[in-house]
Amino acid sequence: MAHHELTTPVDEAQVRRLRVDDTVTLQDTLFGIRDATQIHMFDRGRKTRFDLRGHAVIHTAPNVKRVPESSEHPAGYAPVCIGTTTSDRMERFTRPLMTREGVRLIIGKGGMRDQTLAAFSEIGGAYLAIVGGTAALETTWIEQIEDVDLDDLNPESLWRFRIRNFGPLLVAMDSHGNSLYDVVMKDAKGRRSQVLASLGVKA
Repeated sequence: MAHHELTTPVDEAQVRRLRVDDTVTLQDTLFGIRDATQIHMFDRGRKTRFDLRGHAVIHTAPNVKRVPESSEHPAGYAPVCIGTTTSDRMERFTRPLMTREGVRLIIGKGGMRDQTLAAFSEIGGAYLAIVGGTAALETTWIEQIEDVDLDDLNPESLWRFRIRNFGPLLVAMDSHGNSLYDVVMKDAKGRRSQVLASLGVKA
């Protein structure tokens, strides 16, 4: 188990050093993305003007407020509460995010599945988990909403956040075929069998 301080963008070698149960703190830039964003990008052929190569994305549709544009709020938005949504339903977008856009890290809650794990192994990526219910804390790690694209999808726009000390986050899926979610599932099934057996119930 190790802790990694990473400033985005990162390269493949940096990502492949991450192992399940390690922790990561991110600096500099983070992109917010969600279901509608990716449906428009990958199902409807829309492009973003942002360069996502080597970057991390977080599954979010943030609560923000419109404010006058200024040096403090260059995009005309101020963060109110930027929480993380469940990742599983965005499983099919991991590979295109990595192959077409160059994303290396995905942040979310609840984990992802086999297609994502395969993409991480083949291309070099990792899933960084956040505990649910920590949106207020996450928001303190975001210094500024620097820019926004595809904003007709608001709040499921593509957001560019400036971050400082974003984490620590738990490496829950790595590029070596390891997933904490698989471990938990196997452990839960084993415990279930033991409990049923102790009750005299056949599994």
